Amino acid sequence: MHIPPGDVPLGAALLALADPVRQTLVRELAGAADWERACGSFDVPVTKATLSRHFAVLREAGLLEQRDAGPKRFNRLRRAEFDERFPGLLALVLRTAESKDMENTENTEDKA
Repeated sequence: MHIPPGDVPLGAALLALADPVRQTLVRELAGAADWERACGSFDVPVTKATLSRHFAVLREAGLLEQRDAGPKRFNRLRRAEFDERFPGLLALVLRTAESKDMENTENTEDKA
């Protein structure tokens, strides 16, 4: 079930975007074309069941749309719709997650 972003309370949107695994999923979807990424194509350190739950939270927050194609389920980030409901929130989360990634990369290089 896909919830229209207009029906999503701010708290649900913030909760969905607060988790680091969901931030990774959103960031990777933001960098991909619509319907390009299947659920199994994400490299995240969680079980299949946990990954399914993360996708459900993103759907319930109006961030994600999914469709089945044979045995695979493909994803689309509902960026335009979500941005209309919560202007700037997704961009802020993506920018923050990107900054953390760069910081982690620099820390790893410093230790080498």
